[in-house]
Amino acid sequence: MYQRQYLRTEPQTTAHLAQTMSLLKMNNGELIEEIERILNENPALEKIEEIRCPQCNRKLFPGQICPKCSQPNRGDNDDAIVFLSPRNDFQYQKDVLTDDEYQMEDFTPDTVELPEYILRQIMFDLTDSEREIAAHIVLQVDEDGFVPEKNASIAQYFHVPISKVELIRNMIMHADPIGVCATSPEEAMIVQLDILRETVELPPYYNQMVRDHIASISKKDYKKIAKELELPESDIKNAVRFISENLYPYPGRASWGHSNNDQATQKNVYSNPDIIVTYSNNDPGQALMVEIIIPYGGNLRISSIYKNALNESVEEKREDLKPDLDRANLFIKCLQQRNNTMRRMLEKITKYQVEFIRKGDKFIHPLTRADLAEELEVHESTISRAVANKSLQLPDGKIVPLSKFFDRSLGIRTELKEIVAKENQNKPLSDSKIAEILNQKGYDLARRTIAKYRAMEGIDPAYMRKTQYNEPK
Repeated sequence: MYQRQYLRTEPQTTAHLAQTMSLLKMNNGELIEEIERILNENPALEKIEEIRCPQCNRKLFPGQICPKCSQPNRGDNDDAIVFLSPRNDFQYQKDVLTDDEYQMEDFTPDTVELPEYILRQIMFDLTDSEREIAAHIVLQVDEDGFVPEKNASIAQYFHVPISKVELIRNMIMHADPIGVCATSPEEAMIVQLDILRETVELPPYYNQMVRDHIASISKKDYKKIAKELELPESDIKNAVRFISENLYPYPGRASWGHSNNDQATQKNVYSNPDIIVTYSNNDPGQALMVEIIIPYGGNLRISSIYKNALNESVEEKREDLKPDLDRANLFIKCLQQRNNTMRRMLEKITKYQVEFIRKGDKFIHPLTRADLAEELEVHESTISRAVANKSLQLPDGKIVPLSKFFDRSLGIRTELKEIVAKENQNKPLSDSKIAEILNQKGYDLARRTIAKYRAMEGIDPAYMRKTQYNEPK
């Protein structure tokens, strides 16, 4: 008896979990497409135009938020009022443009992605076969600007000598941003040293320091480096200062190309938020209102016609009709579970990050998906799916990815930008000096970490900033 029951219920449970996770990962645009697909495929499911609150089932007018669920709970000191809102006043589908719309459409060129930007610089110096190898390399570049695949592996794949791959990769690494497509930070910085030597005389041991002593440089262990290289400690200090101020270990995060300024902020552009955060009564002194958009107008339910047909059919026909009914019931339950998970998650996030929402990036609190999963008693992958591809509109109107609430370095990077903005333009701050200032503010960071955060924000090294400050306006 128990075995039979187990075999009957396990597939339904597995299907429920799988479909809930699939729906949870979708943003509102994808969710609307999925609902339309299910409605077209399953005759047992229908959408009625009567709009009701997903939480309390109160009937609503089009565009109206629920007057009950959007009210603060007097017995709760939580700063945020989190509720589900059935709105369909955002347009997610892409329609064909009319002549008038075509005239008004903005045809500004799209932001150039890093692989294309690199290939444009070198393609005319390569043969057709070499361009294919170059494209293979640059299309693997990660967000830090690295391509871990070794030259030998690439040579074997294309059946060419390793020397040919080395030549092409070296050409790429000498393009802008310098060091891009290297296999490591050390290799990227050595290429940067080679470029600097074209205009500045540098001792040869700089390369050895970068290649073999990065950990000691990060710790400012001058004595250890001096002993191993058999050089005066004063020379090592000068070298470390130069390396800190002039090299960047993560070329992919640097500001690359004058034609691509602010590319990092342009890359992800959000227009239709999945969550809208405002102030109650538009008063910043009152509670936050967190509206989780449920983008389908109307209410999903089992078709009454289909249920009648099922009830009136003979046993043999009923077995043919029942699978559609089961799938429709399952989809409705999974959709409800998806919405409930989003609501529970946003209640915790907005409560924890209320200062970030109200005051800005500098006030973000460290929060991990694992911590949130533990508090909600769900698997970490559930949180990852719920956060993925979603965007949130802040009270100031700015739309940001939901993942930003888990960006643990955001507050530090904001402090760093403010420090650089206030620096003496005649003597820009080195990464080591910035690290000292941040240390005084309570952030214990290594110089290499500062270099990475600076590169992430598109801030050039000190010597480049000094040159930019002195350029004629």
